[in-house]
Amino acid sequence: MNSDLQALIAKAKESLGAARILVKDGYFDFAASRAYYAMFYVAEAMLMRLGKSYNKHSAVISAFGREYAKTELMDSKFHRWLIDAQDFRNIGDYGIEAHVSEDDASSVCEWANEFIDQAEDFLLEKGD
Repeated sequence: MNSDLQALIAKAKESLGAARILVKDGYFDFAASRAYYAMFYVAEAMLMRLGKSYNKHSAVISAFGREYAKTELMDSKFHRWLIDAQDFRNIGDYGIEAHVSEDDASSVCEWANEFIDQAEDFLLEKGD
């Protein structure tokens, strides 16, 4: 795995670690946001592997779906989870009356953990 991919995966792991601390401390809105970013960094790494880079979150999510979920290179659940995690991130970052529950924040952390693990396995298997 090249150094840029390694750096994004490391950033994803760090973001997930922060999310878990935030869940433990009861900051569920912010935990969901950090867990989403962990997944976002993974999606960026996977697209970087293909020589692709995007400036908008929506473009990264769409491209990940097109390049990995639709082609079945990775389970499509990761694309669905990325979309759902972005929704929780939007609630957590911008919601005033709506908030992310502890269960939802914990779920996004678990999605991020599985996404990181699968991406690492994929990148190592493909020799990137």
